Amino acid sequence: MRFAVWAPYAGRVDLLLRDRTVPMSRDDAGCWSADVADASGEADYAFSVDGSAPLPDPRSPWQPFGVHGWSRTIDHAAFAWQHDSRKVAPLREAVIYELHVGTFSPQGTFEGAIGRLDYLRGLGVTHVELMPVAEFSGTRGWGYDGVDLYAPHHAYGGPHSLQRFVDACHRRGLGVILDVVYNHLGPEGNHLSRFGPYFRGRTPWGEAFNFDGRDSDAVRRFLIDNALAWLRDYRIDGLRIDAVHAIHDDSAIHFLEELGVAVHNLGDELGRNVAVIAESALNDPRFVWEVGRGGYGLDAVWSDDLHYALHALLAGERFGRYVDYGSIADVAKALQDVYVLDGVYSRFRRRRFGRPAVGVPRRCFVTFSQNHDMVGNRPQGERLGTLAGIGAVKVAAAIVLMAPTVPLLFQGEEWAATTPFPYFTDHADPELGRQAWEGRRRDLAGAGWPNPETPDPQDVTTFMRSRLDWDEPGREPHAGVLDWYRRLIEVRRKVLAGAADDADETEVSFDEAEGWLRLRRGSILLIANFAREAKSIPLDLYPGEPILISDESARLDAGGVRLPAVSVALFQDPSRS
Repeated sequence: MRFAVWAPYAGRVDLLLRDRTVPMSRDDAGCWSADVADASGEADYAFSVDGSAPLPDPRSPWQPFGVHGWSRTIDHAAFAWQHDSRKVAPLREAVIYELHVGTFSPQGTFEGAIGRLDYLRGLGVTHVELMPVAEFSGTRGWGYDGVDLYAPHHAYGGPHSLQRFVDACHRRGLGVILDVVYNHLGPEGNHLSRFGPYFRGRTPWGEAFNFDGRDSDAVRRFLIDNALAWLRDYRIDGLRIDAVHAIHDDSAIHFLEELGVAVHNLGDELGRNVAVIAESALNDPRFVWEVGRGGYGLDAVWSDDLHYALHALLAGERFGRYVDYGSIADVAKALQDVYVLDGVYSRFRRRRFGRPAVGVPRRCFVTFSQNHDMVGNRPQGERLGTLAGIGAVKVAAAIVLMAPTVPLLFQGEEWAATTPFPYFTDHADPELGRQAWEGRRRDLAGAGWPNPETPDPQDVTTFMRSRLDWDEPGREPHAGVLDWYRRLIEVRRKVLAGAADDADETEVSFDEAEGWLRLRRGSILLIANFAREAKSIPLDLYPGEPILISDESARLDAGGVRLPAVSVALFQDPSRS
């Protein structure tokens, strides 16, 4: 078995095995290697750089003892895959379900999540998106402070359990998207600087990767190889790249372009649909523009504006980032143009912000009413149902699921879960824990929150309160909300499957004063009443009886439909099918 590590400035590197120390040889590129004939299967190992204490492998495939422990080898080829990943729906047909492994099931593991896959299949989603699973400190956390990027988190079950989870998803026709973090590493267990110049500058969350400085070629290769490893060794179907606005790269070929090309080439080689999705706070469509016209050629990009527009209108919050939103016109613009802030002035930023998404198919954007950030980056982690009520949840769901963009749901929103999702950590170093809490409050205050006090992220009860309550879907009002989501997803799948997703195929009209909005896509007409009282909303043509209504007291009247406060109705025009 060959062991190798990049350490260009080291004078000596030793391979540490449990029973011996093996000196390593250096090549001209600064890569040290050693061949061990009798090492096979699962062997514990570490590296010593210039006589240091044992350090985990930067490319460790497994950290069974956590971020400070020894690494362990794994033979990925030994896993017996049973199910074909080529049957997964393409991204343009996706309904994505974002989940956090540690709070999704009572077990908080990959195996526990497998036990809920039939439920997700019955819900109608097509893809499961995992929040980051790369090894991070402790046993609980969001995962965005990972430090061993190749190693599935030991508390979730490690590499074999992740392979079983992906295989179980593919058995049910579900695709798997993995959230990966390439802008920084977490603070605890981050040993990469002991090996080489992996970092250059800082992000708001930690040291930034070296994408364009001296010796950056090897750093870029380290991250691209990581992306390919998830797709090849774990048969992941897509990657969501976290906070690409924090990736600073002045190279002629941007890292994201290089990453996209490598991922798509591997997908072609394997005969699989694979996707790269960027999370960006820039309102910039260039991430999905073709490489030839100045873009990065990625498959999709998250857009926050539909969330902001819906939340400001339904929950009534007008501070921080929400200060730029709050009208029905904003919801209409998000549906029609994706970006509300598309080069116009932002009061929050006190400058012009964004760029129009002209000519970009709407399937290149992922939108939502809730996600882990929009819930978890609140001081107390409240969900939309807690803030605005069941009616608001149903209206937001209908708009997101009937929109021409790719919809994403956040775990539990489909039954209006009451469990919060605040920020939580498990740093072994108490000082890091204290800094995380202080930093969280400082960030919230800077984002405009009037009361940035949060529960202690290190307190285990903060984590425990975030676990989904799986008894809720069996009782009202949650059972009714769950049925609503299932029926909406079925309409999207059966009725809107062939609907065009171009901007000129989406018709939106509204009356700000009266509080209503109409959305027509394909044969579906959606009518939403955002007002706090019942409204009669005019219709140009008699659409027949609604196929879905969020409130049973809705009724047709002369020339229109009368909807109760904060409710929505869907109609189908067979002539447009």
